[in-house]
Amino acid sequence: MSRRRLLLLALLAASVLVVLALDPGAYLNLATLKAQHARLTELVAADRVAAMGWGFIIYVIVTALSLPGAAVMTLAAGALFGFTWGTLLVSFASTLGASGAFLVARYVLRGPLQARFGHRLETINRHMRSDGPSYLLTLRLIPLFPFVLVNLLMGLTPIRLRDFMQYSQLGMLPATMVFVNAGTQLARIDNVSDVLSTPVLISLVILGLFPLLAKHLNGALKRQRFIADHPPPAQVDRNVIVIGAGSAGLVAALIASSVRAKVTLIEQQRMGGDCLNTGCVPSKALLKAARQVHEARHAARFGIRHVALEFDFADIMARVHSVVAEIAPHDSVERFESLGVECIKGRARLVSPYRVTVNGAEMSARAIILATGAEPSVPAIPGLDSVPYLTSDTLWNLRTLPARLLVLGGGPIGCELAQAFARLGSQVTVVEMAEQLLPREDVEIGAFVADVFREEGIALQLKARATRFVNDAGGKSLLCERLDGGSPVSIDFDEVIVALGRRPRVSGLGLEDLGVPLTEHGTLSVNDYLETHVPSVYACGDVAGPYQFTHTASHQAWYATINALFGNLKRFAVDYRVIPWCTFIDPEVARVGLNEKEARARGLAFEITRYDLSELDRAIADGAARGFVKVLTPPGSDRILGVTIVGEHAGELIAEFVLAMKHKLGLGKILSTIHIYPTLAEANKFAAGAWRRAHVSPRVLGWLARYHAWRREG
Repeated sequence: MSRRRLLLLALLAASVLVVLALDPGAYLNLATLKAQHARLTELVAADRVAAMGWGFIIYVIVTALSLPGAAVMTLAAGALFGFTWGTLLVSFASTLGASGAFLVARYVLRGPLQARFGHRLETINRHMRSDGPSYLLTLRLIPLFPFVLVNLLMGLTPIRLRDFMQYSQLGMLPATMVFVNAGTQLARIDNVSDVLSTPVLISLVILGLFPLLAKHLNGALKRQRFIADHPPPAQVDRNVIVIGAGSAGLVAALIASSVRAKVTLIEQQRMGGDCLNTGCVPSKALLKAARQVHEARHAARFGIRHVALEFDFADIMARVHSVVAEIAPHDSVERFESLGVECIKGRARLVSPYRVTVNGAEMSARAIILATGAEPSVPAIPGLDSVPYLTSDTLWNLRTLPARLLVLGGGPIGCELAQAFARLGSQVTVVEMAEQLLPREDVEIGAFVADVFREEGIALQLKARATRFVNDAGGKSLLCERLDGGSPVSIDFDEVIVALGRRPRVSGLGLEDLGVPLTEHGTLSVNDYLETHVPSVYACGDVAGPYQFTHTASHQAWYATINALFGNLKRFAVDYRVIPWCTFIDPEVARVGLNEKEARARGLAFEITRYDLSELDRAIADGAARGFVKVLTPPGSDRILGVTIVGEHAGELIAEFVLAMKHKLGLGKILSTIHIYPTLAEANKFAAGAWRRAHVSPRVLGWLARYHAWRREG
């Protein structure tokens, strides 16, 4: 716990102790209130405004410090100020006091709790982010839940303070009105518990359950209303129709056929989707060729005096296409038809929640899975249309190496392509609006990659916004505005690759006619079961988000398919707890879980353990001693919050940490696992060892030293 948190906690504890020393229980009880009622009434009559002001302040303090007596004070408000003014005073004072307790829990307790149990609380956190107000309203409306406990528990969740205040005031209002009204008849009350008679309590419980019941009932009614408006056919041609034969669609079709469902797979272009044809496979083949060229040019590092290097870019691109062709049979129509999948080439369009048209024919199914993927995002930059720009989809048609290449975007795609073309001989410039390359990663990662790129001759324009493309007699150029206040720059180029992310393919599917909404990111809006607002239509992969990785598309496909086929029996919520990814530059950048940026954004306390590959025997022998393993753990715990690896084969090395996080294994388990020597994988064990050394107790070491001294003395 930080020093600031400890100081705040100490001040709060001291305040509570001071208040308790004054024995508020002697004053904030029903007997005292009834005994002093006449005296208090006289004080109110003497100066009503001052009395209400002091009453308001005392109520806020009592509730903020979570002291007993709020119920009695609510009765007092009714007895002294009447129903209307008493209700207003208590409603606002209780909300302010509750917010004070909420903030104490958030800034003092939430960080340590989330740091220690964040992996177990992720489901709760996710639901609180989406439906927190509904849950809070229910807890507030039911007086069986302690007022103080609700304040503290809500402070430990991600719910926003504004929502907490609004829904707390609304939820506490019915019980407040009941108690204030009872206070107006103070003489009839012998016990605070008398206020909540059985009928009143039952009414409040029903009222409290109403928000959650209404939410689920509303969902069920919407579902039933939709089904009533769009009745499913008595009979259908297929169990499921999958639209899109990329990673998500292929896996969905394969799973459906493996459980003997009748499935049709529709693809407008090429089987295998972007990953096989224009993404993962060709880019890795290009990166491999570029690395071979780079290694040959730097063979002197390994004691090799001379290497004859001769290549033609056209030959390299031919090899890239041959790699795609070699892998293509794995995703081919022939293979999937042999597995029981009906494959159709054509453009699909939904004409109802159960019917799809393709090539002029109509077919029906109980469920439809959308796996249409994504396409390069091309911004509306003035002059861009005058330039024959390239994207990650179209650059594979190149046969001549660009002399001057401009890469617009410093994310994973932009960085991979920039390094590949630079190593093959292009003069490359990268333009990125953010302060660093790979903006999602930690600052030191971006700086590391920037240093590598500059060493390899790649020019970087960071914090630069593209404002206009020019294509005239003088050639092609890009004008950039400096976001750091510097002078505008002009960059000449021969070819430009637009690598500014990818947008989901959602147009032309008939979704607008069915009322399927999109998220703010342009993906299809789906629930935890990957179901769209149309109960029979599911989505997975890039079109559903929130990740755009081939492996997450496959991961989602299982959930979408099982829910589509068996959702009437059992549904499964998709699990995003442990998602790894890798940027395949050299050295690679791989990550799983949280990095420093994300941990700080969540307010989590963490420790960093770092192991540099410059100390690893195998890395030194391979001439690959650049990079590090960085592990985030909660203070004093070996539980893994996240890992970033920068280095050769980082995408392979991260798998051990992915497995450990998935199955809740700490660094101690990795340390106790035998790793082959000499391998790069030893870096994972040495990182775990670095954590262990940092957490050895000096007191224990002192005891051990005395023990061994005693043993030597006989």
